[in-house]
Amino acid sequence: MARKINLKIWRGTSKDGGLQDVTVDANEGEVVLDVIHRVQATQMNDLAVRWNCKAGKCGSCSMEINGKPRLACMTQMANFAEDETITITPLRAFPVIKDLVTDVSYNYEKALKVPAFQPPADMKPGEPRMQQVDVERSQEFRKCIECFLCQNVCHVIRDHEENKEAYSGPRFLMRMAELDMHPLDTVKNRKEMAQDEHGLGFCNITKCCTEVCPEHIHITDNALIPLKERVVDVKFDPLVRLSSKLRK
Repeated sequence: MARKINLKIWRGTSKDGGLQDVTVDANEGEVVLDVIHRVQATQMNDLAVRWNCKAGKCGSCSMEINGKPRLACMTQMANFAEDETITITPLRAFPVIKDLVTDVSYNYEKALKVPAFQPPADMKPGEPRMQQVDVERSQEFRKCIECFLCQNVCHVIRDHEENKEAYSGPRFLMRMAELDMHPLDTVKNRKEMAQDEHGLGFCNITKCCTEVCPEHIHITDNALIPLKERVVDVKFDPLVRLSSKLRK
């Protein structure tokens, strides 16, 4: 049975905009994205919203619903009270292109700066071998759908625009950690790069990135903290630094 839902939807661009009130029907079993599509079809034909799979696997429909970063396709309307007004806004850490669509190109620029996996040069097809524990450790990070909710809630990015040049954010530091943990990767300076070029030192492990991850990846505990520990070993351990200087 349908029920009336009151929404406040952000309309406009990063330069000018505001919340607009709208009332729309919501049917049993629907998600927020269904309701947004109904608004788009019946009342706001020019409403801009990004989406693709509607199955929680593409990460396209990231937005903020009642102030919490979520995937619209995975947020059940049944979770809201009948008399509750639902506020829908774009991701706050990135510039608004139009309405609920943000410019997330920052993330793709940072992705390009992460060196790709490099296996041993003399390794032939069929030769690579890994322990199961190594497979399982990096497999968790491979579940990332790049919804960029973790990037959006990271206060280093969200509250400090000036940090974006020096800081890659939890998603790409997690990628650095994944590759550094890979036993067959031959790139030797990932730890130094994580600290010096990707801004690992900016992260103060508040775990906000882990809390919003729709894939339930333990970004902080399993990626960022281990990466910080590895960086300490190579950059700040006095014995390691002395050994490195003696070898040179």
